[in-house]
Amino acid sequence: MISDFTGIEVFTVGVKPPKYVRQAMVVLQGRGYPVFLVGNCVRELLTDTRPQLWELCTAASPEQILELFPGAVVRRQTVTVTVDSHQLPVFSLAQALPEDSRTDMARFVGALTAELGKQDFTINAIAISYDGLIADPFGGVEDIRRQLIRCIGSPEERFAEQPQNMFRALLYSARLGFTVDLFTMGGIRTRSGLATMLPAEYVRDEVEKLLLSRAPETVFSLVELGLLSRYLAPGLPDPTLLRRLSRLPRKAQYRWAGLCRVLKLSGCIDLEERFLGALHLDHRTIRMAVDSGLMQESALPQTDLSRKRWLRTYGVETVRCALACRDAFTGSHESAELRRILKSGECFSLKHLAVSGDDLLALGLRGRALGEMLDFLLEYVMEFPDNNRRELLLSLAAGSEE
Repeated sequence: MISDFTGIEVFTVGVKPPKYVRQAMVVLQGRGYPVFLVGNCVRELLTDTRPQLWELCTAASPEQILELFPGAVVRRQTVTVTVDSHQLPVFSLAQALPEDSRTDMARFVGALTAELGKQDFTINAIAISYDGLIADPFGGVEDIRRQLIRCIGSPEERFAEQPQNMFRALLYSARLGFTVDLFTMGGIRTRSGLATMLPAEYVRDEVEKLLLSRAPETVFSLVELGLLSRYLAPGLPDPTLLRRLSRLPRKAQYRWAGLCRVLKLSGCIDLEERFLGALHLDHRTIRMAVDSGLMQESALPQTDLSRKRWLRTYGVETVRCALACRDAFTGSHESAELRRILKSGECFSLKHLAVSGDDLLALGLRGRALGEMLDFLLEYVMEFPDNNRRELLLSLAAGSEE
């Protein structure tokens, strides 16, 4: 049933938040203070997603909330209460209401409408009461039905105030599978230059969220709209290759390495370390992307020995990343060959060699000679894996000294 409620469209839905959330709402409602679910949990409920974080909005003041929930923690207008060992943030709208009207539903709804209007997109500007009434002043429910990301108000003005919301629009699109509406997309294009003002760490985090979403190819829109112009050469990445990023394991380092490969093949970057360094990625991620790129540009190993040499040189995780990228982009099946070698338990590193440096020291080897012998024995064992036996290797090392 749809009706008009103080200028807000409401209708009944089957909302069943957890027991501790319902208990908190009952306590506030029982004292006469209107209370609504707000925030991401509402959007997630309406998109059949299990909310991870619940939030409430009420007419009660922080002091009144503290009286009802002893031990709560206050931070500005938000009070974090504890119910049955669960923490629940409760936002107070008391400042927007005269003290003598905090139990007046009509006035509360007016204040709630103004608060919801501060949100970025319509799908985030929805509230739900304890009895399941939806407050939807900006048409967010219909936008969820239409699978649409739409700004509240003028997109150009919103993005000028908060440039980070340009990234958020595309992130919601990737995560939810929704389309960014034409006016909102136009606002991003108009205001994209403001993205250069955002800290590199923020851009890095938003790109990583996109890469780990179910639609990592949305990065194309970031580039095409100019949101990454500070970090890339002119040009567009290959959209076909970007779509193949979803074939990679959902690991940040793998997806960054894959993105670098696409950008490099498309001429958008020249060096992985320069691009990732500008975005302040950590050293390990940069090293993996660089080494992965080198392996993808080199000849594919054709033998188990050459594959083990890769493992020895670059390490297991980096080789896995490189072969996963090669498989994703070319349709090869090198990852299966790698898994076979790893499952076999064959030696490809000094830590799996049947002798150690101490063993060679006991034979009288020192300095450079010791290191060269370890390298020789490792190479020998990689070629003849069944001979990784302590007595045999010690015999070989001792014989070389005679």
